[in-house]
Amino acid sequence: MDQPSCTSLLLGKQLGKNWANIEAAQKLSAQTLAKLRQAFSDADSHDTSIVVYGSLARGEFTTGSDIDWKLLVDGIADPNHHALFLDAEQRIKKVAPKAVGREGTFEALASSHDLIHKIGGEDDTNRNLTRRLLLLLESKPVGQTLAHERVVKNILKRYLLDDRSFWRGTTVHNHHIPHFLLNDLARFWRTMAVDFAYKLRARSGKGWAIRNLKLRLSRKLLYAAGLLACFRCHLDFDSRERRRIFRGGHRSPDVIEVVHGIFSATPLDILASFLIKHDHLYRTASKIFDAYDEFLGILRDSKLRDHLEKLHERVADDDQTYKRARNVSHDFRDALLELFFDKTTGLEKLTRLYGVF
Repeated sequence: MDQPSCTSLLLGKQLGKNWANIEAAQKLSAQTLAKLRQAFSDADSHDTSIVVYGSLARGEFTTGSDIDWKLLVDGIADPNHHALFLDAEQRIKKVAPKAVGREGTFEALASSHDLIHKIGGEDDTNRNLTRRLLLLLESKPVGQTLAHERVVKNILKRYLLDDRSFWRGTTVHNHHIPHFLLNDLARFWRTMAVDFAYKLRARSGKGWAIRNLKLRLSRKLLYAAGLLACFRCHLDFDSRERRRIFRGGHRSPDVIEVVHGIFSATPLDILASFLIKHDHLYRTASKIFDAYDEFLGILRDSKLRDHLEKLHERVADDDQTYKRARNVSHDFRDALLELFFDKTTGLEKLTRLYGVF
C-alpha cells in the first residue's frame, strides 16, 4: 500500500480515518502545482520567484478555487520585472483562468525590502502585513525558488534575531517562544477579521456567506497553525535539546533552519505533525480534521459553493446549507480550543501566557 503523501493523511491512517475531501484537494493541488512548474520550467531569474498562495499553497485546491499569486522581487529595481510579471500572468491564466480578489493583495509585484524591513510602525500597511505573513504561512514557489527561500529566511531572521527572550528563554518560565513573530500573527488574525467587515461593506454584501465561512475555517486555520508553530519552537524539543540548540542565548543559524522547517509545512500538516505524536489528542485530532474535511467537501461541491457565493446575509440564518457549514465551523473551533487548552502537552500553559495576554 502506498504511503500517504503528507502528514495530515498519515495522521488519518493512524486514526483509521478516510478524509476523502482533504486527500482529493491535496491531489488536485499537487497536480496544479506540477502544471505551473512545468509552465515556468524555462524561467530564469536569480532575483525573482513566482509565488502562489491561498488554497493551492495550502494543499486545499478545488475546482472552484482561483490561483492567488505574485512576482516576488528580491533584488534591485529593474524595468524588466514588469515584463516578467506580464509573462507570468499569461502563463498562469493558461492553467487557471479564474480571476483573483480585486483588492490587489495578490497578482502584483512585491518587493522583499518592504516585507523584511517594514515590520511594525506606520509604514507596515495591512497589505504589507498580509503579504509577509502569508509568505510564511501559505506560499509555494512555482518557478525559480532561490528568491522565495531567501526572503522567507530573512523575514524569519528579522523576527527571531531581534527577539532576546526567544534565545535566552523567558525569565520566569524559560520558554523559548518567538514573541515578536507571535504578536504579528495575532495582529494578522485580527486584521483578517476587521478586513472581513470592510470587504462586506465595500462589496455591498456580495459573497458574504462564503467569505464568512472561510474566515471561520481556512483563515482560522492559518492563525491556529501559526500559533502552534510558534509554540512548537519550544515544545518540539526536550530540555536537553533546548540547551543544545539555543546554546546559552547565542543566535545560532541552526535555530533559524529549525523554525524555517516548521513553517515550511502546510497549515494542516503543522497541526498534524504535532497531533500525531500525542495519542491522548487523537479524539481531538479527529474532530479538527473531520470538520475541515467536511468544509472542503462543501467547497468541492460546485452547487453548494455557488449557492454560498450568492447567498445574502439577510437570509443566511434560515438557509440549510449555510447552517450546516456554520455548524461545521463551530465543531472546528471547539476542537481547536480542546487542542490549545490541553494540559498534558503544555499547550494550555503556553496559550494562557502568550496567546491570551
